[in-house]
Amino acid sequence: MNTTVKTSKRLTIGWKTRHLLVIIISVIGTYAFLESRAQWSEMHRWNRAIGDMSVILIAFSMAIGPLSRLIPRARAAIPWRREFGIYGVILAIIHTFIILAGWVEWEWMRLFGYQLHPTGVYIMLKQGFGLANVIGIVALFYGLVLALSSSNWSQRILSGPIWKYLQQSAYVLWMLIVVHTAYFLYLHFQDYHRAVPEPNWVQWPFAGLVTAIIVLQMAASWKTWRLRRDRMPPGQQSVAG
Repeated sequence: MNTTVKTSKRLTIGWKTRHLLVIIISVIGTYAFLESRAQWSEMHRWNRAIGDMSVILIAFSMAIGPLSRLIPRARAAIPWRREFGIYGVILAIIHTFIILAGWVEWEWMRLFGYQLHPTGVYIMLKQGFGLANVIGIVALFYGLVLALSSSNWSQRILSGPIWKYLQQSAYVLWMLIVVHTAYFLYLHFQDYHRAVPEPNWVQWPFAGLVTAIIVLQMAASWKTWRLRRDRMPPGQQSVAG
């Protein structure tokens, strides 16, 4: 038995322990985000803290796959993708309810950028807000499908190839989340009709996080391509290159 296998066995943790540890990470991370914005209103503090923690958990889930291809010892972390993804989606659901109750106050038209005019009709006032929320809603439903399929039971029901294809489409979910989050971090509060608030401190960390995921994915793809190319007969390598 080689060192890598031994290390993987030492790092393997049962699913109950993984769930507990991810819950602890989520609570600590959310609390840290809350404390970092003590001057904000309660609704926006909780809205952003839970939303930011959701992004981080899903980013962890996205990073494990390419990292395990780059570093063999990191393969021991592969089972963690399920728990990070599941609790990332759960936090996204809570984030959505905070928006509905505290920001748009259950007025569905406001969620899509409309405001009630004194004449009694709804008019489009915040196009970007509405579009970003539509993207967020699509991401939420996408995440729910992936979370519900993240079980051994669903894997047996869907069969291997279909289940694997569905889980690999998590990259689509990640891109929807990035676009949704980027709008509220960089664009939504740039309104010349009112005072522009201080920049959200997570703007640069978010950009770094997204860049890191992209770099990991590109590096893993490049390594996979090189390994497959090296296994080809010499005649085929020149064609592939």
